Amino acid sequence: MRTKPFNQKVHDACDPPAREAVSKYIKATWGMNAWHNPDQYAVDLIIEKDKQLIGYAEIEMRDWDHCPFKTIHIPKRKDKLFNNMFLKIKNVPNVWWSSDKPLNFKPKISTFLFLCFGLTLFGLGEGLLIVSFTGASPWSVFAQGISLNVNLSIGTITLLISIGVLFLWIFLDQKPGIGTVLNAVIISVMIDLCINFVPTPSSYIYQLVLAICSVLLVGLGGGIYLVANLGPGPRDGLMIGLQKKTNLPIALIRALLEITVVTIGWYLGGVVGVGTLLFAFGIGPCYAFGLYLVDKLFN
Repeated sequence: MRTKPFNQKVHDACDPPAREAVSKYIKATWGMNAWHNPDQYAVDLIIEKDKQLIGYAEIEMRDWDHCPFKTIHIPKRKDKLFNNMFLKIKNVPNVWWSSDKPLNFKPKISTFLFLCFGLTLFGLGEGLLIVSFTGASPWSVFAQGISLNVNLSIGTITLLISIGVLFLWIFLDQKPGIGTVLNAVIISVMIDLCINFVPTPSSYIYQLVLAICSVLLVGLGGGIYLVANLGPGPRDGLMIGLQKKTNLPIALIRALLEITVVTIGWYLGGVVGVGTLLFAFGIGPCYAFGLYLVDKLFN
């Protein structure tokens, strides 16, 4: 059907029921809330789920005589349909296998298995980054930089940094759980396995590919184990706590953390490689994508 010229009078009569009909459809089909946008020059509907922004929608009426509101987008609107997807995620999703609370010593078997699976992927990613020989992770660069300026080993500095980050949890209302303990155990085991059994590619291109895969695996694994809600690791707890205090997207918070520590580490003398930069700038979006993917698959 050919679209007729815009008619403001008919639009004013048809637009409210059109919005209401589409809002009901979105609620019934996807379980999301679609709120009317008070700005008449912006998009028609603001779509949210669990108080988290999902995207926007506009209503198009192709037959101004009968108002069959069928599609998305209305003429002369300044904003177009824009789905924020994962980059705007601000909360860790809650799915059917998520624990009710972090401090849960008797979680469901499914919750525990997903926790271990996520941490395994996380550790595999960390190990592959080391094996790729393209640069250490930002926090390792941070520890290296500090160790060069004090009479302590990198391992000792890493331990002290973790203790310091856990201390910050007090001010961020974060609670530990069995996931906090397993975070250290499983990731350490996976790193050792990678170092002992995964060879470093001879080609630098393949090393970079391995580094990219490592960042993706850490983000995906992080998303899975955080959704289990059995307690985050020190840095992940810092990320979640800062997100709740600032209400900024998780991707942005994690990226700012990694970029900050790697910048300080580099300034203090730590060695930065291409893999380090890939991790620093890519881990935030990868974490958010991991959370988004889990939410889409299990909700």
